[in-house]
Amino acid sequence: MSFTKTTEQNSHYDHLETMSVSDIITHINNEDKTVPLAIEKALPEIETLIHQVVLRLKKGGRLFYLGAGTSGRLGIVDASECPPTFGVSHELVIGLIAGGDDAIRNAVEFAEDSKEQGWKDLEAYSITENDFVIGIAASGTTPYVIGALEVCNTKNIGTGCITCNHKSPLSLTATYPIEVIVGPEFVTGSSRMKAGTAQKLVLNMISTATMIQLGKVKGNKMVDMQLSNHKLVNRGTRMIMEALHIEESLANELLLKYGSVRNAINKYEHK
Repeated sequence: MSFTKTTEQNSHYDHLETMSVSDIITHINNEDKTVPLAIEKALPEIETLIHQVVLRLKKGGRLFYLGAGTSGRLGIVDASECPPTFGVSHELVIGLIAGGDDAIRNAVEFAEDSKEQGWKDLEAYSITENDFVIGIAASGTTPYVIGALEVCNTKNIGTGCITCNHKSPLSLTATYPIEVIVGPEFVTGSSRMKAGTAQKLVLNMISTATMIQLGKVKGNKMVDMQLSNHKLVNRGTRMIMEALHIEESLANELLLKYGSVRNAINKYEHK
């Protein structure tokens, strides 16, 4: 089935090399402003997918992000930020990229072209039907991602996707597709731009809403965040001060003693 790759259509701009820096960044900014509006149209699909993710994680499952190139890197970034932000295990949200860890920093030629490797990478984690896999591909045509989701579907493993083309092969494969149609890029085909921004924003929505639903936020505070640096220790101390109306020294003592904002508040309130 043919479809239109709007992400790779000719840019609305031409002769970029003749533009001033001011014109270049103004036009890029104008294009970027359209991304949240494109995401807004996909909010119902994003909500549906999140409900499915939460359902499986509450059953003890995991969330996998699977992509290649920019899309794969964005999934890895979002997955890697969940443990320090929400205090969850590194095994709860897992990002996988075509070409393995080397591809995080360097392009690995033809890694995304294998239709079998995506499933092999998932299989290495002993994936089960309690898990959920989100394929990320701006074009919606990446074999590495599509092949993995096809196998997942045969094994009753939940599948979703984030893509920026309408009715792409990936959208038609995923059970819960998300399509954010951002249109042609400022530089033709450079999907690290608007498409990448859209994918990042949607991933933020998915992980943040999921963690809130799992009880990892109280009020609007990251009460389970890991105390991995002085900035976060200071932030946690302020949270405890505000919640319990106590002095900074006591709040800091409680935080260091009990290891998290949530534990410190609970222990103090129930002493």
